[in-house]
Amino acid sequence: MRRAERKTIPAPGSPAYRHVFGALNWQSTQVSYLITPAKNSEAFIAFLEHLLFTCYPDEKIILVLDNASYHKSRAAMAALDAFAERLRVVWLPTYSPYFNPIERFWLYLKNWASANRLHGSLADLSAAIEQTIAFHNDFANPQRLNFAHYFRLTA
Repeated sequence: MRRAERKTIPAPGSPAYRHVFGALNWQSTQVSYLITPAKNSEAFIAFLEHLLFTCYPDEKIILVLDNASYHKSRAAMAALDAFAERLRVVWLPTYSPYFNPIERFWLYLKNWASANRLHGSLADLSAAIEQTIAFHNDFANPQRLNFAHYFRLTA
C-alpha cells in the first residue's frame, strides 16, 4: 500500500445482531443455547421454553440469573412464575458476573468463535458459534473448557 492511499476494510453493511442465550449444566458442563435475533423478554421466554421442554423435559432446573432488564420484565416474571413447579431461580447480586459460571463460558466462546475474526455474514457467525459450542459439548475433546480446572486455578 502506498503512502496516503486508503485501505478498504470489508464491513457487513448495516448493523445486524445475533444474541446467544445459554445455560450451563453444572454436573455435565454441557451448554444448552438458543441463538436469537433480539435480546428481549420474548427471546428470554423462548429460551426458558427451550430449556424446559427440549433440553430438560422431565427435570427440575435451578437457573442462575443476573439482573438484566429482560430477566426482570413483567412478561419474564410471569413466565418464571408459570414454570415455578419445575424451575428455581437464584438471583445474583447486582454487578457480580464473577459469581455466574456461564460468564467463563462466554469468554471461551468469544475467544474461539469471534475474537479477531471477520465473518462474512451472520450465518457464518452463527455457524462458528454452533461449532464452538458443539466442540465444547464433545466430552472426548481434550481442549474443551474444563470448569473444575478453571476454579482450581482461581480459588
